[in-house]
Amino acid sequence: MSRFLAVSALRVAVVLSLFDPLMAADWRIQRAVQEARTPPLEGVMRTATDAGRREIVLGLLLGVALLSGPAGPATAREALFALVPANLVVDGIKWSVRRTRPDGDRKPGNSSFPSGHAAGAFALAMTLSRRWRKLAPVFFLAAGLVAFSRIYLNRHFASDVLVGAMIGLAIAWYVGMRFRKETLEAHVAGGG
Repeated sequence: MSRFLAVSALRVAVVLSLFDPLMAADWRIQRAVQEARTPPLEGVMRTATDAGRREIVLGLLLGVALLSGPAGPATAREALFALVPANLVVDGIKWSVRRTRPDGDRKPGNSSFPSGHAAGAFALAMTLSRRWRKLAPVFFLAAGLVAFSRIYLNRHFASDVLVGAMIGLAIAWYVGMRFRKETLEAHVAGGG
């Protein structure tokens, strides 16, 4: 039993040591961004962060559903099917990891890792890019701005934002594949 405990402790130590360089890089990036903050960018970054709030996103999706033609409701529905699980995954990880935010906020349900804003922004960018392919660079640039604003405003580390973006992209990709498959199956079953 003691051999098992020793091997387990060694494995944990090795895994934790792998995080040291990542944590150091997070702090270096955080310091560099905080030192580069300027008054003219404050409003832009706060607006970008606010654009990622749930009520703003839901209003945008309502607009997509009502104002963007016959495919609008399906696009909004696909976005919701990506956003809801992305947020659930992010919230579950936040409660498990409980990483203190760079500004010192320690609330477990609002912890730093991963970024929900980044997850939602990139899930939305992926979904909207499938509908409006020519606007994909604009959607991803906007998602990047939302994600970067979280670092700029000292609410997240770079790794929080990166992992959040990956979660959003992965879930939106999966949902998009499922939607495409169901649409194709419905089209074939309908004789079209």
